[in-house]
Amino acid sequence: MKVLDLTGSLTSHDSKTHICMPFVVETGCAKLHMRLQYGPKTLEDQDRSIELLKESYDLYILPEQREYAIANASRHLPLKNLMTLSLDDTSRYRGACHRHDPIQELYITKQDASPGLIPGELPAGTWTVILSVHCIVTETCTYQMQIWTSEGDSL
Repeated sequence: MKVLDLTGSLTSHDSKTHICMPFVVETGCAKLHMRLQYGPKTLEDQDRSIELLKESYDLYILPEQREYAIANASRHLPLKNLMTLSLDDTSRYRGACHRHDPIQELYITKQDASPGLIPGELPAGTWTVILSVHCIVTETCTYQMQIWTSEGDSL
């Protein structure tokens, strides 16, 4: 049963933010499935990429090291958008999936879970998936978060 299907669009202003998406798990859920997809993954405009790198160097690199960083900026290309997710059940943290993949297929059951998630009972009630928007380097980046459940032997 589908319990969440959200689509959104993000810009660089959404970098370093979190999007909390509550959803309801019904009694009898044996497996929780999650799919995060976002894109584009990379910024293809090399001039814009170098411009963004130089801006970050002004913030994060000591002045005496900036010249070297600028001269070697191409080793940090291509720049990529990054979103990850974490999961909370009705009362506790159930893990985090900090992957760089633009399509992530994840699951959790009583006995097993995708790496980064904690298997265990799947209590009925309101859960929350948190989308961590680490960095958006493209003009816009769209995402789709889908969550569905299965019961009993339909794992």
